[in-house]
Amino acid sequence: MKIKVAVLGAKGRMGTESVKAISAADDLELVASLDLGDSLDLLKSSGAKVVLDFTHPDSVMKNLEYAINSGINVVVGTTGFDSKKIEEVKALLAKNPQVGAIIAPNFGLGAVLMMQFAAKAATYFESVEIIELHHPEKADAPSGTATRTAELISDARAKAKKSAMPDKTSSGLAGARGAKVSDVPIHSVRLRGLVAHQEVLLGDQGETLSIRHDSIDRSGFMPGVLLAIRSVSTRPGLTFGLENLMEI
Repeated sequence: MKIKVAVLGAKGRMGTESVKAISAADDLELVASLDLGDSLDLLKSSGAKVVLDFTHPDSVMKNLEYAINSGINVVVGTTGFDSKKIEEVKALLAKNPQVGAIIAPNFGLGAVLMMQFAAKAATYFESVEIIELHHPEKADAPSGTATRTAELISDARAKAKKSAMPDKTSSGLAGARGAKVSDVPIHSVRLRGLVAHQEVLLGDQGETLSIRHDSIDRSGFMPGVLLAIRSVSTRPGLTFGLENLMEI
């Protein structure tokens, strides 16, 4: 039996690509494609079992509240999920324990590997910083991927009992050293011509290491999107990060 899927933000860049990928998959059925102005009631009337959300940080929580309270599993690629929003999602799921929710800061399988590699490598180096580069239409900065990477790095360094990273900067323009997330500086670039790119720079005495991932085309995110759609109904509760669906 095919999995019935609805897409929110279907006319956006990621939504458009997702609609094509879902339509081409033999085991999935696209039952609704919603965008601005469309009623969320179409999610229930379409019989969707999974809702894929690629909308906007300002509207995503309303969408998730409707879907979860309607007993529909959700896969979320919309960015801007801080700890407050995550707790709100957990609270919604606690009231609807049969529903699964997968929130992925990045659906690129290579990007997920990059984050895992960076966290591992950070335990061997004195310093680490992140540069993330995206198109100028991106709503949030730093990106969800960069934020997640910084959190993974900080957790790994804490477990390894690494010392604080050295930085004797005593004066400078605001923002020149980036924005810190869990003590890891993140530098955000917004530039026409870019899609989604991230480089993690690690350094120690006498050597540096760069770990970089580049999304050249949004079709590269689709294997991860489809993996999440196929997995979410078997994972009640919250799953944060695509790495939890991969054998890494």
